[in-house]
Amino acid sequence: MFYHLLKYVLLGPLLRLLFRPRTEGLEHVPETGAAIVAGNHLSFSDHFLMPSVLKRRITFLAKQEYFTGPGLKGRLTAAFFRSAGQIPVDRSGKEAGQAAIREGLQVLSRGELLGIYPEGTRSPDGRLYKGKVGVAVMALKAGVPVVPCAMVGTFEIQPPGKVVPRIRRVTIRFGEPLDFSRFAGMENEKAVVRAVTDEIMYRILALSGQEYVDDYAASVKAAAPEGRPAAPGPRGLRRALPRRRRD
Repeated sequence: MFYHLLKYVLLGPLLRLLFRPRTEGLEHVPETGAAIVAGNHLSFSDHFLMPSVLKRRITFLAKQEYFTGPGLKGRLTAAFFRSAGQIPVDRSGKEAGQAAIREGLQVLSRGELLGIYPEGTRSPDGRLYKGKVGVAVMALKAGVPVVPCAMVGTFEIQPPGKVVPRIRRVTIRFGEPLDFSRFAGMENEKAVVRAVTDEIMYRILALSGQEYVDDYAASVKAAAPEGRPAAPGPRGLRRALPRRRRD
């Protein structure tokens, strides 16, 4: 109920008026049935701009910190995300990752859209970082298509640390759904889930036009000196992801 109130009355019309998002490939998002929408993550605004252009409801796995912030602001933020049907995810370890997968699979089992940012956190510098394999595990376990999505221009309107976004037009691109049914039952094979994740990231890369960094964004953020922009990790900027061969 509150989700639709936000999307169609309170927030959605305002976002579409201010940012005038261009949409490309919206027809690739299935009108019915379970699917994963996997996108790059450049800005806090991504949480609101992508859902504002979709015809269907989408549920995101949101970081737990959005639900546990201190003070009035923290309580209001938590209430907002809960009311919008978003799911808190503890990102602190392997068991937490398994819990996130279980939550995501429940959403998919209801035939709904699940939104995921495979990078696991916002890009610190506007580049695309290595994807975590949870998206592949969920896609294979649930047997659902993955729709790649690219947010373009949201880093420029609200980079890390900026509270009030700049008013500029953004673009949201959706690619053709990816079918991984050829890997059915192989969600426990490390090489397979890595290959599936890389294929998803390659498609996001092709849509977004970003540079690719072959490191996890969280690791790069953790290694950055306090108060300074994050820089590429030890391996740094290597290459664009290779195109995966289809069997």
